[in-house]
Amino acid sequence: MEHLEKPKPGTVPTMNPSRAQRRGARGHRWRRDAVELAAVFLSVTTADLVAKLVVHGPDGPVVLAASATALLATALFHTWWSHRYRLHGPPAPDAPAPPAATDPAGTDPADTAEPLKGPLHDFEETALWRVRTTVRDSPGSLARVCAAFAARHVNIVSMQSHPLPAGAVDEFFVRAPRSLGRADLTALVAGAGGQDIWTGPADAHDLVDVPTHVLALATRTALDAAELPIALRRLFGRCGIRQYPGGAARDAAGVDGHVLRLPLPSGDLIELTRPQLPFTPTEFARAQALVELDTLLGPRVPDVRARLSLPAGADLTVRRADAADKEAALAMHHRCSPEALRKRYHGPVRDADRYLDHLLDARHGQTLAVETADGRIVALGHLMWDDDSAEVAVLVEDAWQRRGLGLDLMRRMSALALEAGVETVYAVTQSSNSGLIATMRRLAAPLDYQVEDGTLVITAHLAEAAEELPVPWQTRPGR
Repeated sequence: MEHLEKPKPGTVPTMNPSRAQRRGARGHRWRRDAVELAAVFLSVTTADLVAKLVVHGPDGPVVLAASATALLATALFHTWWSHRYRLHGPPAPDAPAPPAATDPAGTDPADTAEPLKGPLHDFEETALWRVRTTVRDSPGSLARVCAAFAARHVNIVSMQSHPLPAGAVDEFFVRAPRSLGRADLTALVAGAGGQDIWTGPADAHDLVDVPTHVLALATRTALDAAELPIALRRLFGRCGIRQYPGGAARDAAGVDGHVLRLPLPSGDLIELTRPQLPFTPTEFARAQALVELDTLLGPRVPDVRARLSLPAGADLTVRRADAADKEAALAMHHRCSPEALRKRYHGPVRDADRYLDHLLDARHGQTLAVETADGRIVALGHLMWDDDSAEVAVLVEDAWQRRGLGLDLMRRMSALALEAGVETVYAVTQSSNSGLIATMRRLAAPLDYQVEDGTLVITAHLAEAAEELPVPWQTRPGR
């Protein structure tokens, strides 16, 4: 007599049925078919009987109504019973684990795996970090770093790779438990084979994916030539930017550790320095693409304007100025007194005119002009990018001074600096220039003063005065 052999522990039972199993299955199917056939005949006989009673019987409508009532009552009872059984009945048995869940030794991995423990599973707060490391160009190098993060419950939010001639620079944005500090993350990556490791805090703004970020910066650069230095700073984080005039060594272009140099078609050279993090060839290619876009589009300044109404009734316009406004700016210079020009340019008055070519070049910063209805410029404000800060300067024609034009320009330039991500601006003047000192104080921002040889440098920290600053191109009354 055939019998089923009980499978040994740790083995998977065979899926091929025996002869006895096949005979039992055929008998079960024959009995089920017979029951279903009998039910069909019974249903047909009952339906025929009910139809004859309804059609030929004297109480046909009563029988039909009673049948409908009985069916409705049965359905309601079935619904109530099913609901009661679901709420109070015993729980269903757990579904058996699939064969793959058991290892060849017969041990369930869930029985031997260490339960998940750690800060993330205890709902500890986390912090965002930016981690950059150089790894060898060999299979498994990146996987070892990722495994090291996973072992300490560090979640990789995003990652990008910068290929090098030998190896690669991998940059991670990770969310780690607050119990892990900078030194812990550095040691974690070093233990996984990382070299030249740099770790720093990050925020939500850093989580934008790189293609989207670069396209947004390219759009801003395409609209305004003054945005190129800002785009480069936002692309690479905190870094210093300087532009050297024509004649600079063009063969120095490229990446040299913490220094990145970009040649311009004009012969100038843009130099970026980032002491905390070396540049990579990939970053050089991104910066060069932005510079080429700026060169291709040529000089451009957006046409933005705002109305400025003075109490005396004069209607003025504040707008961006560029090289096309040089003649009007020179005319204003000639209407200004020598004292006003000396306070603005800190040098011989005869040299004032030659500064305009640099100041009106949009690639060095932004210049604001206040003009009258007949097109005369009566005030100029200059916002010039300088590394991670910006210099501000104001010149108001003598006949239009003490009407609030200087303060209005200073506030608008401060708002433009904040909009570009620059949080400190400074003004260089003479210690006797009480008008500019008073204007800087009215920014409602913390100020630092530095005096050397009669020259005064006033630095304003704009972050604490952001709410007091206007929208740059908001129409407003003068003061």
